[in-house]
Amino acid sequence: MTEPSPELMEKVVNLTKRRGFVFPSSEIYGGFRSTWDYGPLGVLMKRNVMDAWWRSMVQLRDDIVGIDSAILMAPRVWEASGHLETFTDPLVDCRNCKERWREDQIEGACPNCGSHDLTEARPFHLMFKTFVGPVEDDASVAYLRPETAQGIFVNFMNVLQTSRKKPPFGIAQMGKSFRNEITPGNFIFRTREFEQMEMEFFVPPTEAPTWFEYWCRERRQWYIDLGIPEDMLRMRQHDPEELSHYSAGTADVEFLFPFGWGELEGVANRTDYDLTQHATFSGERLEYFDQASGERYVPHVIEPAAGVGRSMMAFLLAAYDEDVIEGESRTVLRLHPRLAPVKVAVLPLSKKETLTPTAREVLDLVQPHFMSDYDETQSIGRRYRRQDEAGTPYCVTIDFETLDDRAVTVRDRDTLAQDRVSIDKLVDYLRERLPL
Repeated sequence: MTEPSPELMEKVVNLTKRRGFVFPSSEIYGGFRSTWDYGPLGVLMKRNVMDAWWRSMVQLRDDIVGIDSAILMAPRVWEASGHLETFTDPLVDCRNCKERWREDQIEGACPNCGSHDLTEARPFHLMFKTFVGPVEDDASVAYLRPETAQGIFVNFMNVLQTSRKKPPFGIAQMGKSFRNEITPGNFIFRTREFEQMEMEFFVPPTEAPTWFEYWCRERRQWYIDLGIPEDMLRMRQHDPEELSHYSAGTADVEFLFPFGWGELEGVANRTDYDLTQHATFSGERLEYFDQASGERYVPHVIEPAAGVGRSMMAFLLAAYDEDVIEGESRTVLRLHPRLAPVKVAVLPLSKKETLTPTAREVLDLVQPHFMSDYDETQSIGRRYRRQDEAGTPYCVTIDFETLDDRAVTVRDRDTLAQDRVSIDKLVDYLRERLPL
């Protein structure tokens, strides 16, 4: 296995800014620490990552359904879940430079100035607090959700009754979460505002270990299927002292970043903790009654939980490549076609007006089927390089011969192969090569 070079991170970060994947938030005001905006290409890729997750978890299965719960929920939700009491990190201050750090991320000295003059660790709560209504008092306190999972648990009976599912079955959700991280960083790896892709899989208690192993395999394979090399991924089982208060076992899908192994996704056996807690605090029965056996039980839960930003970052790092074509160096993102922001670029060979109507005709033909781009500025070679750098799998070139033979040249990003394709067969040609 070849470890990624330290320079890779800088190259990818620069590319994402230059090409409109990711911008620092509030940049004209000097930025706002650890917040990021997704630009024209970034928002497309982010949506593609989420669509790929939803497709694999919901669309292609008949045992998982989706919901979209509110970001703001009753404060009692967070009391029942344990977040109000336990969702903290140990915080230390450097008395010399006044920087603050998570105790578990330093080794006795301040990473900023090297001083050993640190305060005693004290708990730092990670939930953002806000107020609902016109009066800011204790009765109006609310929290921005730190995870999407609790919105699933409090809707367990609603989904059970309306979907007519029975264990084993899952509820999936994607959405924003917020954590007041002490030391965010490494680009979009650790941020205070982020999007999650979480699924809670409800199973009979005796089946939980089997399903835990199943979802560990499935989730690792998802990244491989979308183009990340196997040797850049590993499953790391949590040691007993690492486990969250609700977990009977957790494993992380980790990716080999330039800064080392980092978590992409956690798979946890949450047992019956969450449903039991919410039943106790709400007074509602959150259980499943098996009419065939007459058994009534609280399902156990297996939870795969992934971060959209982290996944996108890993896909970009794994896809980044540099090579030389006809003596000219190029940067190329070898993204899986399902993740590529733009699938097809339509490129008239020149800006001469004689080619424009046909080029626009081709664009109108492919746009309803694939996210497309139209580019007529600079030489065709420069435009190919721009599309390679953005990860576009196919470029369609309209040249002067097109006016006579009604055919275009389709160029493959990775193989550089060029096929002459009739315009009336172009959509079918692309459909055979691009996933829906």
